[in-house]
Amino acid sequence: MQLKYHMVTIEDLVPESHFLRKLEAALDLSFVHEETAHLYSRRYGRAPIDPVVMVKYLLLGFLYGIPSERQIEVRCADSNAFRWYLGIDLDERVPDHSTISQLRRRKPAFRKVFRRLFEEVVRQCVEKGLVSGRLAVTDSTHVKANASRASEQEVDALEEVGNYWERLDAYEEEGLEELKRQTGQRRAKRTKQVKKDKRRSHKKVSSTDPESGYMKRPGKPSGFYYLSHQTTDPDHGIITAVTVTPGDVHDSRPYLEQLEYVHKHVVPLQAAAADSAYDFPLAHRALEELGIDFFVVPQPAHDRTKAELKRDAFTYNEQRDVYLCPNGKELRRKRLYRSGSGLFWEYWAEKKDCGSCPLRQKCLNETDKAGARKLQDSYFKTVVQEHFSRRWEPEYREALKQRQIWCEGTFAAQKWGHNLTRLLRRGLEAAEDHCLLSAAALKLKRMIKHSV
Repeated sequence: MQLKYHMVTIEDLVPESHFLRKLEAALDLSFVHEETAHLYSRRYGRAPIDPVVMVKYLLLGFLYGIPSERQIEVRCADSNAFRWYLGIDLDERVPDHSTISQLRRRKPAFRKVFRRLFEEVVRQCVEKGLVSGRLAVTDSTHVKANASRASEQEVDALEEVGNYWERLDAYEEEGLEELKRQTGQRRAKRTKQVKKDKRRSHKKVSSTDPESGYMKRPGKPSGFYYLSHQTTDPDHGIITAVTVTPGDVHDSRPYLEQLEYVHKHVVPLQAAAADSAYDFPLAHRALEELGIDFFVVPQPAHDRTKAELKRDAFTYNEQRDVYLCPNGKELRRKRLYRSGSGLFWEYWAEKKDCGSCPLRQKCLNETDKAGARKLQDSYFKTVVQEHFSRRWEPEYREALKQRQIWCEGTFAAQKWGHNLTRLLRRGLEAAEDHCLLSAAALKLKRMIKHSV
């Protein structure tokens, strides 16, 4: 059999309309050299693999849903388009998968490149007019950690202070000053941290990946997971922020910090939409101060009062700022109460009124030490009511509809084709790299689609 000689180059083997050609033209990765220059010696050692090639190598895996670096190497070896994008000719060897793995393991500073890549794509989307800030929709999705239930063990749960607690501290001080103006008295400034919820004194952790979190939520799988919290601009589905936390962290914890970052560093926001997990009073107040409309699904009310007479039996008099009990007695604002979950005004009845009340048995428990009925209102009640007064307006309902479409749709696309189902590496930093690359890959596809 006679052999044929073909005079072709790799340039001839990649169609002009191929996605990777559009990607190469759209995404400038020269910043990778700046970010990684300090990691390489200019005088000693063998010539390194170009760090831009390494970033492209990993990006290909997330663009085409290739889950492991070993499989990326195989695909790069037999794909002309992949070779062209990496700048590797037909007769050259593609980088070994272990080179990439060891780089990520031994050079933690290399991880800054992934955050910079994500931010660079966001910047380009803003410049192209694909991000308006008209509405920001937020939700989280679970990503399975590389940890089995067999590695499960129970440890003491330590409550971290964090940004959420610091915000409540500031508003608590504001409330104490307001109480002082009304009553002429105030208690001393808090010097100790609020005690954590005693119901969560212990938690489950994995000995193989202790930075993951044990997730147990209604309708969700239980086990060790990470959470990818994402904020998306629904105009063209561009993800503008990603935060990664262990799976046992409530969605509300990173929410305000993430939105403030987008508002200050990406694009000014006009409105934000979220599901009921983000309906906490502090969010209503903080977003109101930033001038951001807040459209959120209200959480169902739960009256945990053990007494027969529930809260709805009391009437609020807005002009006098008092509650009236079923017997016509007043409950006046007495103090500002701080718990692990929030900040509350407390309204107390007079002990003498409750002592002689014919409804005492229905209103108070035998174990009630105070001897008088009290009610709690969120410190942020006014702004919460103001936001929810709009919940039947078309704009409010449309914002919640956009949240469902773009948050759920974006997560589905990432899980189906961009490796957001499970992690192969361990640790919070590795999980963040993974989620950033997944989000960047989907954003690049949407950016190129709407830029053509």
